[in-house]
Amino acid sequence: MSHVDPTDLEGQREAEQAKATARGNAQATEADDLKWLMSSPRGRRFLWRQLEGTGLYRSSFTGSSETFFREGERSVGLKLQEKAHRASPNDFITMLQEHYKP
Repeated sequence: MSHVDPTDLEGQREAEQAKATARGNAQATEADDLKWLMSSPRGRRFLWRQLEGTGLYRSSFTGSSETFFREGERSVGLKLQEKAHRASPNDFITMLQEHYKP
């Protein structure tokens, strides 16, 4: 753990800026990774299986405390779906079309 000098306001601002830049870089890398994954049928099938595994497309209600667990899984799926859709909206639609073929 590093010591933060409470009187070094400029140093604190620089450290916060460095953290924000690192977060932005990590988010950009994650988006690029999702774009790459979604760019192939194999990647879209993989992502679809992950989304299905979270229970995203089924009801979480069980009438017992298991509902809370299922809602936690579903929350993970919703976040992943949102990230994939933002990263590559056209490929996300393609994934849905591939899965819901008539």
